[in-house]
Amino acid sequence: MEDEISSFFESSPPLKNMKEITEKLNQFIELNSSSQGGRRIACVTSGGTTVPLEQRCVRYIDNFSSGNRGAASTENFVKAGYAVIFLYRRGTCQPYCRSLPDDPFLECFEFPDNTNIQVHKSHLEAVEMAVMDQQAAVAEGRLLKLPFSTIYEYLQMLRLIATALKDVGPCSMFYLAAAVSDFYVPWESMTEHKIESGSGPLDIRLAQVPKMLSILRSNWAPKAFCISFKVNLSLSILYSLLCYFSEIR
Repeated sequence: MEDEISSFFESSPPLKNMKEITEKLNQFIELNSSSQGGRRIACVTSGGTTVPLEQRCVRYIDNFSSGNRGAASTENFVKAGYAVIFLYRRGTCQPYCRSLPDDPFLECFEFPDNTNIQVHKSHLEAVEMAVMDQQAAVAEGRLLKLPFSTIYEYLQMLRLIATALKDVGPCSMFYLAAAVSDFYVPWESMTEHKIESGSGPLDIRLAQVPKMLSILRSNWAPKAFCISFKVNLSLSILYSLLCYFSEIR
């Protein structure tokens, strides 16, 4: 398993802005580890990962997730006194925005006299709460938002975060709510440019994404508390799990 994980990272495209991400991450952890005896730090992952089909990506396979659970959980972690690293899919639900309309910029504001833009009365309370809570969390240094899109970005950033939190030990937590792709196209086997539709039917062989949870718990951040989620739509499997847990109680 460790060989598969090493091979995955070695063949992955380099993470863009890695230096900038690392600096932000280290500053955030240092600030919260040293403030008032040290805050607990949670890494909340949110949204789904994409699997590119071309290196200069035009098409991709997507794991759907609205990000609502991750966003809501982040709000509650901050409220409970945690500092939160919010590792989220670009374009998915954000903390403190769940009570706003789908297009808040256009739906929450009005331009009544053609000179001043103001918040529509029907959304005033929700906008005020969202802005106040978001700004308070950021001003106190308790919310760091890091975006990803692809499976490669997600796993490289998760490894960065986990290894950075290793020294925080049991005061760190991983709340893994992201919908992570189980299969991917290895980077070296992808075509560089857009796959031409005129070339006929498309056959794609997907490799299995190595399971990272075990190495996160054993190597990257062995003292951290981990919570993970699994989607299962098979009633027979759910029934088997219920029977299993009933027997071991």
